[in-house]
Amino acid sequence: MEDRKYQICTRCVMDTTDPEISFDDQGVCSHCHEFDEVTSKRWFPNESGKEKLNVIFDKIKQEGKSQNYDCIIGLSGGVDSSYLALVMKDYELNPLVVHVDAGWNSELAVHNIEQIVKYCGYDLHTHVMDWQEVKDIQLAYLRAGISNQDVVQDHAFFASLYHFAVQNNIKYVVSGGNIATESVFPGAWQHSAMDAINLKAIHRCFGKRKLKQYKTISFIKYFFYYPFIKDMSVIRPLNFMPYHKREALEVLKEKVGYKEYGRKHGESRFTKFFQNYYLPIKFNMDKRLPHLSSQILSGELIRDEALDELKKPLYDEIELHEDKVYISKKLGVTVDELEQLVNSPGHDYSEYINWDTRYKFMLKVKKFVQKVLGRNVKTYS
Repeated sequence: MEDRKYQICTRCVMDTTDPEISFDDQGVCSHCHEFDEVTSKRWFPNESGKEKLNVIFDKIKQEGKSQNYDCIIGLSGGVDSSYLALVMKDYELNPLVVHVDAGWNSELAVHNIEQIVKYCGYDLHTHVMDWQEVKDIQLAYLRAGISNQDVVQDHAFFASLYHFAVQNNIKYVVSGGNIATESVFPGAWQHSAMDAINLKAIHRCFGKRKLKQYKTISFIKYFFYYPFIKDMSVIRPLNFMPYHKREALEVLKEKVGYKEYGRKHGESRFTKFFQNYYLPIKFNMDKRLPHLSSQILSGELIRDEALDELKKPLYDEIELHEDKVYISKKLGVTVDELEQLVNSPGHDYSEYINWDTRYKFMLKVKKFVQKVLGRNVKTYS
């Protein structure tokens, strides 16, 4: 295929490093149009959102009266989930806080989680994953050479959270995911972290040990059994309020002594390395583009601020060297071996068995059910 001429959106900062992007006559990209026509219809940063959130939270509290906890929240130590924990305290909810330790926590993340739980007075359940298994899967993903190396952590995080909720009869999972900072998502850049079929296929090809402790969630459980049989719902409260990340960070600093990471996902040493080094080197993907574009579309940033941010280097050279040494040592490989894995040819997730056929069939079924019922049917998709 002939290389496309480079182009950047005139409204946000997404560009032709997304192979599926398109532009109108004014140079505005398809992500902006998707936000205006679809995504923004699910976003309520106003009084209407406040009313909707009051109804949602009242329902959660009412249904959880007889339970030890009325909901469950996953806490990574990042700004979104940390700020959400404070919001839930203000609304007097009684969540069980779950943290999944995959072995990559930065020291700051541990500090921030402790401070938030202490301030809010919440119960914390920490699930410490078997490091030898995590290491084996992470190396398998690096050898597979696909773009989304964070699947190993992300899948385990959500699978553990959902399993724990169902096992403890908790119907509501409260998530820090939000439209204000995550509305732009280039589908061509990576595949869903919840595809356990793909995860297991990659591990079969490149893993070296059996997985006994690592939790996965099947396609059937994720899309049907948990939401429809167990009646579990995922709630994203930050979509029902004005949410500005910089303001949230200042609130966290002031109220709980939260310490800033300096870059997005600095709570995980591996995620920082993966997003700021692996992806740009191997796939020419700069994750700042969708994040900054999301903040432009939500009104938190103006485009010139985002362009200035993009001029900054992704990594300080000294910090990059330190992270390479740390990650290679923790994974049991040399720095040269890690570099070889980063610089080897990239591969697409679709080269390995995945859920795509089942997913397309599910969408057809969903469309048929919606037509019969005459209303929208929500699933995890």
